[in-house]
Amino acid sequence: MSLVLDSSVTLAWIYPDETTDAIRQVFDSVAEDGAVVPALWRLEVGNGLTVAVRRGRIVSAMRASALADLELLDILIDAATDANAWSNSLHLADRFGLTLYDAAYLELAQRRSLPLASLDRDLRSAAQALRLPVMGI
Repeated sequence: MSLVLDSSVTLAWIYPDETTDAIRQVFDSVAEDGAVVPALWRLEVGNGLTVAVRRGRIVSAMRASALADLELLDILIDAATDANAWSNSLHLADRFGLTLYDAAYLELAQRRSLPLASLDRDLRSAAQALRLPVMGI
């Protein structure tokens, strides 16, 4: 696995108006070496796309296509996300003022010693404070 992929980068890859060269580089890395995500990633990505459908930003066919494209990538769902939720992730959320959802990505990157791909400013700052490489911008 090459990196920990968060939902903000994933959604930016799906929307052409949000895709940057840095986002393309992340997904080139994912396509080549795979990624790992916390167990909540599918819920967050699916919810982001569902909200986009409801707001008329995309149609449901685009959501289905994007999810099918993501299924083709070697993205591993971390089995230990839940076991760390009320311990390590909660500690990181408190330490850095993050949501527990964002702290799950940080905990996973720290535990696996992997770069974190995120567009979230607070999450990126926390990763840098832990001396974890960050990608996405």
